[in-house]
Parts: sequence; C-alpha cells; structure tokens
Amino acid sequence: MENQNSATKIMLTYGFYIGVLSLIVNLVNYSFGNLFKPHWGVGVVGALIFIGLMVYGIYEYKSKNNGLLKLGQAIKIGLGMALVAAIIGIIYQMILMYVIEPEYMSKMAEFQEQAMYEKFPDMPEEQLEQALEMSKKFSGPGMIVAMSLAMSLFFGLIVSLIAGLIMKKDENQY
Repeated sequence: MENQNSATKIMLTYGFYIGVLSLIVNLVNYSFGNLFKPHWGVGVVGALIFIGLMVYGIYEYKSKNNGLLKLGQAIKIGLGMALVAAIIGIIYQMILMYVIEPEYMSKMAEFQEQAMYEKFPDMPEEQLEQALEMSKKFSGPGMIVAMSLAMSLFFGLIVSLIAGLIMKKDENQY
C-alpha cells in the first residue's frame, strides 16, 4: 500500500525545504555579525521551520496515502527529511568554515576562551586550560559534522515520533 516514490519525493522535497530555509536563517544571522552568539530568535525560527515542515511533510504523505499512516512510515519519512536537511546544513557549515570565514575555527576558540573567562572568573588557570583543550577536541570539523548529523536525526526522530503518534491511522483501525 505504501507508495515508495511518494515517500522518497516527500523526504527529498521537505528535507530540502528545511535545509534551505535553515541556511537562509543562518545567513541572515551571519550578516548581522552574530555568528558565535546568535539571538535567541534564530533558534526559535529554526525550530519552527524544522518542526513545521517535518509535520507538514508527514501530513502530506498521509494525504497521498488515502489518509493512512503507520507510525513506522512517519518515523522513516521524518528521519529522511532530517537527513537531507542535515546534509544541506553540513555543506553550508563546511563552506562557511573554509570559504566564507576561513578563520572560523580560531575565532570560535577565542570566543569560547573569552566566554569561559567571563563565566568562571575564579577558576584556576590550569583548570581553565584543560577545559579549553577539551573544548578544542570537540570543535573540529569532523566533530561538527558528526554532531550536526546526530542532532538533526535525533530531533527528526522525536518530531516524527510525536507527529506519527498523533496522525497514525491503519486500515484496520476503523
């Protein structure tokens, strides 16, 4: 009963929309000079885009599938959209780090160091240096890619699980 072409098309289409709209939000944030300390509104807008388009994509699949939706289908479609959006976001992040802002990593390290000095002014110098070294290990491009992918898939799972539980409808249900 499941239309595989429809599911794939929805994953690619809405994943692309989520990725591109999130990219636009990040570019606007960058243009305002808030690269390392974005306004809280950026996160809210990004979350609304992610949740809204993901839920709508699952709803569209249900509509194209005669009003039927299994929880597994919703999760699969949600994870597919999240994966496509994550890939677009990762490509943007790499272009930002290596082309648009080649000094990104060193500026990020400086920003983190200053933030730690402000947040923990009484911390001993040795502990501060250890914390900064640990921070650098988790700030490399490979870790950024892995964390971006993991976070997108995790939140995609949560959103699609909730949407799937709300929208699910089996043939045998009625």
